[in-house]
Amino acid sequence: MALTQLDPPLPVTVQDRGKGFAFAVIDYGQEHNLIWVTAITETGEIWCAPNPVVRMQANWTMGRPSPAG
Repeated sequence: MALTQLDPPLPVTVQDRGKGFAFAVIDYGQEHNLIWVTAITETGEIWCAPNPVVRMQANWTMGRPSPAG
């Protein structure tokens, strides 16, 4: 298992939870999804979300549109 602190935190959207900042990633190894440790902006909750439900937020400067869905 590996825990990586993200510096700076990444702005992400967690499905069914909202927008927030991922500040760490947990990697349990083969056959496991990455787990994004995310502080949700609206509620202040900390969620550990599996990779399939985490998306980067839009970034106009980098040409990244809002994720579909």
